[in-house]
Amino acid sequence: MTNFPSTSPAEKPGRVVLIGAGPGAADLITVRGARVLREAEVVLYDDLANAELLDLCSATCEKIYVGKRLGSHSATQEHICNLLVNRARAGRYVVRLKGGDPMVFGRAGEELLALSGAGIPFEIVPGVTAASAASASTAIPLTQRGVTSTLVFVTGHPCGGKSQTPVDWRTLAKLQATLCIYMGTQRFVEIARELRAGGLADTTSVAIVAGATLSSQTVRVGTLADGAELLDGLQGRPALILVGEVVRWSELVRAADQFALASCEI
Repeated sequence: MTNFPSTSPAEKPGRVVLIGAGPGAADLITVRGARVLREAEVVLYDDLANAELLDLCSATCEKIYVGKRLGSHSATQEHICNLLVNRARAGRYVVRLKGGDPMVFGRAGEELLALSGAGIPFEIVPGVTAASAASASTAIPLTQRGVTSTLVFVTGHPCGGKSQTPVDWRTLAKLQATLCIYMGTQRFVEIARELRAGGLADTTSVAIVAGATLSSQTVRVGTLADGAELLDGLQGRPALILVGEVVRWSELVRAADQFALASCEI
């Protein structure tokens, strides 16, 4: 990470707002997030932020794409931090638009550190994270009385390189929790194998939600033993993986809904 010198009192820096764009559907951004976007002079936006949100920006707003995808990064984190600091030092109102919630696997920490080190004022506007969106759009509760009261958000892709402690999937398996696995499709066969080695049954329920809240959303439900089949054709699509017995709850909800509809028709 670059060490930015502090801003001198003679300079009047702008400010930076980190906004969560939400999980996909443009109308799931918060009211505050939408207001700030309308006021922004510069927007640095991610690959997973819905492009429709840029329509909220003024005609004079500078829009800079800084998205990242596995194996295809358009901008390094250092470059993004430099852009934030330099645009704010020029006295501009800068928005960093991130998919989901900026504080959940959004690498906000590096950007906040750079802004603090440079003396740039900042604000954080939360957004709907993928796990909440996938839960709502599929009627799969993340916690459920009598099933589990433990919830784990975990990344399936090691973003910190060799310096990051690997996820101990076998230990997570012993929690009997709902596992919400972000960025896990590339390694899910391996993850499923480790979870099974940690004690989860082959029949443990799994749901893979791709494109949550969008019209293109797809949901695949199966078990840990079905890992490879569940992933077929999903390569390259953002997806959230839910592991746990709460996945079965959605089947009960759908059955109750169908029963209610049938009752109304009688």
